[in-house]
Amino acid sequence: MRISARADYAVRAALELAAAGSEASLKAEAIAAAQGIPHKFLEGILGDLRRGGLVVSQRGGNGGYRLARPAESIAIADVIRVADGPLVSVRGVRPPELSYSGPAESLLPLWIAARANVRKILGEVTLAHVATAKLPDEVLSLAEDPEAWTNP
Repeated sequence: MRISARADYAVRAALELAAAGSEASLKAEAIAAAQGIPHKFLEGILGDLRRGGLVVSQRGGNGGYRLARPAESIAIADVIRVADGPLVSVRGVRPPELSYSGPAESLLPLWIAARANVRKILGEVTLAHVATAKLPDEVLSLAEDPEAWTNP
C-alpha cells in the first residue's frame, strides 16, 4: 500500500478539523499553515472531502470548514477513500476483480488478505483516536514491533 501526498494531506487536514472541535470552523489558510500543506492543493482536497460528506463549509467572515459529523465516527479509511479511492488496488484494479492462473492463482487470496488487514486498521482508527493520541492498543502493539520500523 502506498499513501499518496493527497491522502496524507487529507488526513492531516481532517485531523486539524477534529482537534478544533465540532463547533469550530477553520479557514483553509489556517489548516494549510498549521500542517505545511500547499494552500491551492488543500482547497481541492477540502472540496473532495465536502463532496464526500466528511466536511461542511460555510462562506463569509465566520466561515470555514468543519467536520460533517463527530470525529469519533470518521475512520481514517473514510478520508483516504474520499481523497484517493480504494485503500488497496493492484494495477488500479480492486482485488475481487482480478483473476490469476497457474502458479499465480494464490495471489488473489494474498491481495484480499492484505486488503482486509489494511481495512481493519484504517477502518477502525478514527480521527478522534489520532487527534487525541489515543490509538487502539492493537495499533500501538503493531507499531511497537521494532521490525515495523525497518525496511528489509
